[in-house]
Amino acid sequence: MRHSIKDIAEAVGAVALGASDLMVTGVSEPASATPDQLALAMNPKWAADLANGQARVAMLWDGADWQGMGLQAAIIAPRPRFAMAALSAHLDPGQGFDAYGDGVHPSAVVHETAQLGQGVQIGPFTVIGAGVQIGAGSVIGPQCHIGQGSVIGANAFLREAVRIGARVTIGADFICHPGVVIGSDGFSFVTPEVSAVEKARKSLGDQGELQNQAYVRIHSLGAVTIGNNVEIGANSCIDNGSVRDTRIGDDVKIDNLVHIGHNVEVGDGTLLCGQVGIAGSTRIGRNVVLAGQVGVNDNITIGDNVICGGGTKVFTKIPAGRVMLGYPALKMETHIEAQKGIRRLPRLFRDVADLKKAVFNSGSTD
Repeated sequence: MRHSIKDIAEAVGAVALGASDLMVTGVSEPASATPDQLALAMNPKWAADLANGQARVAMLWDGADWQGMGLQAAIIAPRPRFAMAALSAHLDPGQGFDAYGDGVHPSAVVHETAQLGQGVQIGPFTVIGAGVQIGAGSVIGPQCHIGQGSVIGANAFLREAVRIGARVTIGADFICHPGVVIGSDGFSFVTPEVSAVEKARKSLGDQGELQNQAYVRIHSLGAVTIGNNVEIGANSCIDNGSVRDTRIGDDVKIDNLVHIGHNVEVGDGTLLCGQVGIAGSTRIGRNVVLAGQVGVNDNITIGDNVICGGGTKVFTKIPAGRVMLGYPALKMETHIEAQKGIRRLPRLFRDVADLKKAVFNSGSTD
């Protein structure tokens, strides 16, 4: 599909300069751009690569000398990376699910009591359970499963092989990527006698006398409730609550391979990056950012606006507004000072060894 520079600029709220009637078929990095592609050169570092490509038009920062770069046209955005959100939506070719046709694909299984809103599309080999409600304009991709009594709001988009368990409630504008599982049972087991783990946790040391133990499953009687405008990345899992629902707030964005345990509460506007793991019954505040591979202990609270850097391991409560890093989690400035101290240790050991040698030699001459 071809797009004029003028139309793209209008769609993303930017300004078109030069030959705005030029047509492009897509976007590219500057060095590999062809004449019919829009080069994304949103800062001076990237713009230096324009000379290595064949772009005639580029998206640039405010004040860029586009004519001096040899371009015929430019799209100028005050905040180019933010404009990328609208640009990517405007140019996204989609997944081709419309090729399956409108409505319910013949191979799909939809229970007679399910309620589908206006314009809902159901892809091939998808199963919709009894009493399910799906809001208007939603697209449910191929090989999905939506369990009994679940409710999904308007304009949802489920990619391939999404699994949603029974009694899950999801708000409007939901996006879910392949392989996501929502509403699996929580990892809840108990032993008839006090377990070795409980003893170790209480003593903070050895578990004492060893014994054979058989774990008994605790069924999850709660479900999962998800707010509006939430997006969940591929192969992430959200467990049912034990009694009350696991809850995900509005505007939460979850990356690939994230695990959210039973009874967890995640506040509005929170960002969970790849391989984050949150253990059961933990409460995450609003506008929190957990970077890749952050691990969070069970039954603790993380306050609003907390940021945890990559690989941080959180074992205790974090007050609102803190920036944390390390294992165990420390205030970022404390962690950085500690790392500097570790790097100085070899020199310190050498200095101490030299002092001991000097003291020894001084004593032997007396």
